[in-house]
Amino acid sequence: MTDLFHGIAETDLPRLLKCINARTVHYKKDELIIEEGSVATEFGIVVSGQARSIKWDLSGRLIILTFIEQNSVIGVMVAAREGHISPVSVQATTDSTITLISFERLLARCKGNCAGHEQLLRNYINAVADKGLELHERINCLLKPTVRDKILTFLQRTSKEQQSSSFTIPMNRNVMAEYLNVDRAALSRELSRMKKEGLIDYHKNWFYFE
Repeated sequence: MTDLFHGIAETDLPRLLKCINARTVHYKKDELIIEEGSVATEFGIVVSGQARSIKWDLSGRLIILTFIEQNSVIGVMVAAREGHISPVSVQATTDSTITLISFERLLARCKGNCAGHEQLLRNYINAVADKGLELHERINCLLKPTVRDKILTFLQRTSKEQQSSSFTIPMNRNVMAEYLNVDRAALSRELSRMKKEGLIDYHKNWFYFE
């Protein structure tokens, strides 16, 4: 279950979701859930599937900002932002099902005294804080001066998130190069050097890093 519903009894969810006018939308792979520059007054929960937040730079190059897994939230910072203009696009990377919730409805006083409405608002604030920290870590990775530094920062964070020195990443080498904002050939060369030096081991999207 998503952290957005932490502390809310499962039996209370149907009534709560009805109170906040939650709706379910299905998206095809590669379809945009949120488009950069659009007004987004709803935030979403990924019920099934995966997505990513992306931008294009001035040269037209795709920049991957974050990957969004099942049970994660999307659009929580944009929905709470004045004007609700999204600075990024969110794209489904698989066929996905998203539960969308109106931010204004979340803030509105609950007429039905729904159990969990106030807890949901608290959880939303935590989700905004978590997204801010996630973006901070992402920027920290992008600002690293060398390809090796970027790889190490990314692997350290992923290992910590999965609480294991052996883990998989949700991307192939092309996507990994886009995510780290480095040349694909340079990424492959540096990974090979690091493996020969015994710093890491890997096979396809499996990595061992300690």
